Amino acid sequence: MMTTAADVLLEMWGVLLMMSPYLLFGFAAAGLMSVLVSPAWVERHLGGRGWWPIFKASALGVPLPLCSCSVIPVSAALSRHGASKASTVSFLISTPQTGADSILVTWGLLGGFFAVYRAVLALISGLVGGMLVSLASARDQAGGDASQAPPTCKDACSPNASGGYIRRAARYAFATLPGDIGKSMVIGLLLASLISVLMPPNYFSSLVGPGAGQIALMMLAGIPVYVCATASVPIAAALVLSGGVSPGAAFAFLVTGPATNAATLAMLWKVLGKKAAGIYLLTIAAAAMGGGLLLDVFIDGA
Repeated sequence: MMTTAADVLLEMWGVLLMMSPYLLFGFAAAGLMSVLVSPAWVERHLGGRGWWPIFKASALGVPLPLCSCSVIPVSAALSRHGASKASTVSFLISTPQTGADSILVTWGLLGGFFAVYRAVLALISGLVGGMLVSLASARDQAGGDASQAPPTCKDACSPNASGGYIRRAARYAFATLPGDIGKSMVIGLLLASLISVLMPPNYFSSLVGPGAGQIALMMLAGIPVYVCATASVPIAAALVLSGGVSPGAAFAFLVTGPATNAATLAMLWKVLGKKAAGIYLLTIAAAAMGGGLLLDVFIDGA
């Protein structure tokens, strides 16, 4: 028992050492973006209607370091201040899947191709989801009271935070953001280490062979288990290296794990309606399945 616990701790330490340079650099990049890209700026550029705001919403959501407390209120503010349902859903789909820190950690643990692929698929899924909402909606969501101030994240990601730019960036990068994702990171590292140490080699491949079935299994596994975009990476790496899953199946977990949670779905249902919430879920599922299948095709053909 003691030997197993020691093996798990050693595995956690090894994974942490491997990902720490990328994680620290990602935190620094996120800190700079937190002072250069404010929630107010996001609202101003994504508040229009039409196809172009949908693309901008998805593109800006990919690297945006909005903390978990700010994604939902900023999205609600977008809707109340004139943003279409389509732009809001596009932003909600792409933002939680990736971030500056998670892209770099993915690069370090799973390789550059996987990291770029993950970011591109987040962009595409956000764009597709927004377009589907736009097509399905008879009219855009009406804006709220323009005089009402939008909710803001009450930490270093707020443009009104005290201190100079460098101090605010450092506070967000090395205090707020680690505190925001720290618990998920520890859980993610623990799960990844348990998978590596306790799971028999190629366990998942013995249950379901590579292909659509395995990808669907990992997609469903990620839906109820919320982990942030960064914390999900070591779990996915452990699934590939020790669990015997294909890269495409690991990708499916990376999509549904960070992108589906009760808070986001509740906000979507209340603010945007059940049709938009349904399209959101279907888009996430399609991105996980389609992206996973396509990734396996790319890797098998390489």
